[in-house]
Amino acid sequence: MQAALEPRDMDEAREALDRLILERRVNYSGISRLLGRNTSYIQQYLRKGSPRYLDERDRGVLARFFGVDESVLGGPTHRSGPVVDLVQVPILAVEASAGHGALAEMEAKSAQFGFDPNWLRKLTPSKSPSLSIIGVRGDSMEPTLTDGDDVLVDLGDNQARLRDGIYVLRMDDSLNVKRVAIEPQGRRISVVSDNPAYPSWNNLERRAVNIVGRVLWFGRKLQ
Repeated sequence: MQAALEPRDMDEAREALDRLILERRVNYSGISRLLGRNTSYIQQYLRKGSPRYLDERDRGVLARFFGVDESVLGGPTHRSGPVVDLVQVPILAVEASAGHGALAEMEAKSAQFGFDPNWLRKLTPSKSPSLSIIGVRGDSMEPTLTDGDDVLVDLGDNQARLRDGIYVLRMDDSLNVKRVAIEPQGRRISVVSDNPAYPSWNNLERRAVNIVGRVLWFGRKLQ
């Protein structure tokens, strides 16, 4: 059960969380998604005081993500000891087109996002250096992916392990998100736009397609 907090303690907890978000260079909606909440949840907590305080589960997730004791966020002081680290995945300042193409600049890192290591292992055996988050631009993969989605890409899951799924491809110095389907003989592939208004390409040689990595997961801002 959440212990009652004095108004001053609640204000200090909000100020501490706001400061941690600023220092880590993440945003309110991203932290809300980390908690599995609607995208305005954290902003409402910080700016409007609703909810009045974080519940125990949310507070624990945030304490692990930021590497602080729960008492900083309004919880009871715990016995000192190591904080369980989340796997930090870089968010790259690049968008992969689900439309007409985007420049393939994969080097710039703008922020990072933490994932529970056990949850991440269910998605992929790849280690964290092979993982990146990039944005999606365009509507050629609707309804599966929409403009503005963030996708987790496994850069280690590429040509050598190619199978049916959604991949980031490098095409004419641009990054594109497309569905790849292995054709029946297994020697050729199709590159498919889920949106029928956009073209797809069939009967391509596997080696002719530059596979950057497989899309494992996506995040989306709710409207």
